Amino acid sequence: MSTGTHLARPKAPCEAYAQAAGAEEPPGHPHGVLATARIRATFNGRVTTLPQLRSDGPFHLRRMRTGGNAATVGIIGAMSAPLGGDRLTLDITAEDRAELEVTTAAATLALRGPTNASATYNVRLTAGEHASLRWLPQPLISAAGSNLQQTYTVNLAATSRLLLREEQLLGRANEKPGHLVTRIRVQHAGRPLLDQHTAYGDPEPGWDGPAVLGGHRAVGQLLIVDPEMDIQRDPFLLREGAKDGCAVLAPLGGGPALLATALAPTSSALRELLDEALAHALGP
Repeated sequence: MSTGTHLARPKAPCEAYAQAAGAEEPPGHPHGVLATARIRATFNGRVTTLPQLRSDGPFHLRRMRTGGNAATVGIIGAMSAPLGGDRLTLDITAEDRAELEVTTAAATLALRGPTNASATYNVRLTAGEHASLRWLPQPLISAAGSNLQQTYTVNLAATSRLLLREEQLLGRANEKPGHLVTRIRVQHAGRPLLDQHTAYGDPEPGWDGPAVLGGHRAVGQLLIVDPEMDIQRDPFLLREGAKDGCAVLAPLGGGPALLATALAPTSSALRELLDEALAHALGP
């Protein structure tokens, strides 16, 4: 998560928990952290409650105050992560009729760490029938020398709703990015809805060319799944040809879903584009 005081990086307790829970996590580098944080939201007939809120490794989970029936969880970075060799997982579930929003307190900064081995950051999102799940983290920054593989695995029931936002900043100011590989896999009602793979930074060929980023350094996506949403049939372009970035909002063929993909020179411009795409998707 966000940089701060570099705390001791425990390994054995996290590894023992993963083995006891039967988790099939990839083996970590001996200098890396193996951690899995878990959030489970349920609906008790009146409001959404959080019977499971388990912090681990760099993930410190905190309940946030809300004014409605939904539950909100904020993730605070307890140490610098992800670093090379780390194996980090967030397991987030909104059970039937639950309404859950999860965000992060600060940007996530991927750094090189004590080894050249890649780090993995897996986010698993599950939403039950008539549940609402909103994953709205701050941007992920790929710093020079870092090597990160990030994966979203999303399982949605037929009547569930999802709002997923991901933002990536390739390099800090006047800095080249590290190597960043991301994948989003979404299943809706047991059928594939989206499976997308992207890779940026050396040694990927042509990642910064005109056909990919065109010199921009901020890239992001917004995935909206809602069985009650009015889906447009044709893609919609936002700010076509503008120097401060552009975006496209397009329907997905496998379900009631829209995907916005945006490019921009800065993270603030990227957020504006994604907010504009969301407003257009929801309509008046």
